[in-house]
Amino acid sequence: MNLTASILALGENEKLLPSTVENMTQWLSGDFLPDWARQSLEELVRNESFEELDDRFYKNLEFGTGGMRGRTIGRVPTEAERGTPQHPAIGSNALNDFNIIRATAGLFNYAKGYLLRHQIFDTPKLVIAHDVRHFSRYFCQLCASTWTRLGGLAMMFEGPRSTPQLSFSVRNLGATAGVVITASHNPPHDNGFKVYFRDGAQVVEPHASGIIGQVDRVDLADTAHHLEVDLGDVVILPESMDEAYQSAVMEAALDKSLFQSGRLKVVFSSLHGTGGIATLPVLQKLGVAVDKVPQQDTFDPGFRTVTSPNPENAEALSLAIKQAEATGADLVAATDPDCDRMGVAVRDGEGKMQLLSGNVIGSVMAEYRISQMKELGVLAPAGSSRAAIIKSFVTTPLQDAIGKTHGLKVINTLTGFKWIGEKIHQYEQILQKELMVERGYKIDYDNTSYSKRADLLQEFSTFFVLGCEESYGYLGSDAIRDKDGNAAVVMFCEIAAYLKNRGLTFLDYLDQLYCKYGYYLESLGQLRYEGAAGAEKIKRILDSYRADTPREVGGIAVSEMQDFGVQDFRDADGNPIPKQDFFFLRLENGYRYAVRGSGTEPKIKFYIFGRESVEDPSDLEEKKKRARTNVEALRQAILSDADRRAGS
Repeated sequence: MNLTASILALGENEKLLPSTVENMTQWLSGDFLPDWARQSLEELVRNESFEELDDRFYKNLEFGTGGMRGRTIGRVPTEAERGTPQHPAIGSNALNDFNIIRATAGLFNYAKGYLLRHQIFDTPKLVIAHDVRHFSRYFCQLCASTWTRLGGLAMMFEGPRSTPQLSFSVRNLGATAGVVITASHNPPHDNGFKVYFRDGAQVVEPHASGIIGQVDRVDLADTAHHLEVDLGDVVILPESMDEAYQSAVMEAALDKSLFQSGRLKVVFSSLHGTGGIATLPVLQKLGVAVDKVPQQDTFDPGFRTVTSPNPENAEALSLAIKQAEATGADLVAATDPDCDRMGVAVRDGEGKMQLLSGNVIGSVMAEYRISQMKELGVLAPAGSSRAAIIKSFVTTPLQDAIGKTHGLKVINTLTGFKWIGEKIHQYEQILQKELMVERGYKIDYDNTSYSKRADLLQEFSTFFVLGCEESYGYLGSDAIRDKDGNAAVVMFCEIAAYLKNRGLTFLDYLDQLYCKYGYYLESLGQLRYEGAAGAEKIKRILDSYRADTPREVGGIAVSEMQDFGVQDFRDADGNPIPKQDFFFLRLENGYRYAVRGSGTEPKIKFYIFGRESVEDPSDLEEKKKRARTNVEALRQAILSDADRRAGS
């Protein structure tokens, strides 16, 4: 088969999109594809799998500000891609050998240039981790092999490790950059390439644009030199790296004595992922009685016991909840496959297990940790404007109320924990600069105790208290620079022990917060649109909000729309918020909602926020009912309007 001629003919007959034809002919002209890849393309053409070819080639898989994420297994797998599977899906819009090599080479070139520009005379060092997904270990090895072949030093773990451990290890090892091969809680057919820089956080500007530019300069034909994996010069990290990270996770516990007195019983599930590697040893050291969910205590790239390996979904925790009901455990905790997110279920007043949302979990953490830090003397009784909660705009405003009432600064960021990591890095830099000016020295930041860092940051910079995202991401210590499911379990178990000692349930504690701050309720509406056609629908919805702003939703007038892609906004530190297609709408009844396209999945998301003031505790149940009714009606109206805006 003359594959190139066939592709051109299909384009002329409008069987394939013009962009598909352009990308396919480029891939075929470079003479770098191995036999299995060409055979796969011939099979798809021969079987007239035109929609599949469009999905695989209508665009190049974007190396965005955080890396790449995409399908490794096609909807229509070829003979060479079936089985274990044997090979990742061939395509410019798929995560495969060729895109992994290009990303690694681009990152290497940027890291090498960075060291030269800053006169750091060192070999570019990369530490790599991976989760349990299809091709994760292979992609990790391919990345390490490519890096060393280019002249760098690559370090990897002997097996799967969590994303937060990668974040910690970049700093601990003094690496120039880090990579974790993961698609977090995405479906089994996906995988990803997530990039960190030397501060241990996901890349932001100016590094992001610099790396993207270097990746774009890597010629596809050059990938042929790296297709054969050679691990001869790759360093396999020792067990001491696990011990160092677990010590950092332990640091998230404010009062370790509570674990002993609380006699806590926990059912834990890693949802077939990396969570148990660090979470279980740390909980056992703290004295928590932990039961694993045996059906989910295995590495499984298919995540066969769940519809989705996402602790945000009730179904994912169903086995753990059933086990907790049978054993009388105090709570259930579960982490996603790369263990950067955590979901929980707790007992209500009648002893039944009840799921908590990510917004609620973060709010409970905020109230408890700020109050406990004040008791321990980490924070002054009145709080401090030099101590901060950092959260995303789409995370509940209850946390804003908690932080401000306690006298703390509250920083709102765009969605993505990289922005929280960036703020922590800025606070570290400010501290070092001010110390040099005021006292003539800098500190060894990572080897300075948590309490000492807290004091110095409050004197010279800003002390990071807690980071939260509504999508079940939390961070309690600046020793790690990404959301940490391992530490989140520890933080939540500490609160559980505290409440158990006082004879309170989590729901009792929550009602106390609502009576103090008002009743806050959030909901998420989302529409999923797959493939090339789906991407166009998402774009139409986002574009329409700017061109045709809603005047009312569900019969309630829109009083204001903030357009983060056009207007200028600054955070509480006075720093500008980067431009993004993200919209925040306020309604006349005081409710609000936000609109954004997902950065990791083919979805558009709508975040709805309701609040009812609570003048008297006896009014709380009525206010809850009113908020639930209003929020659900608003969610349905928003989704209906969005579907209309998407068009056919």
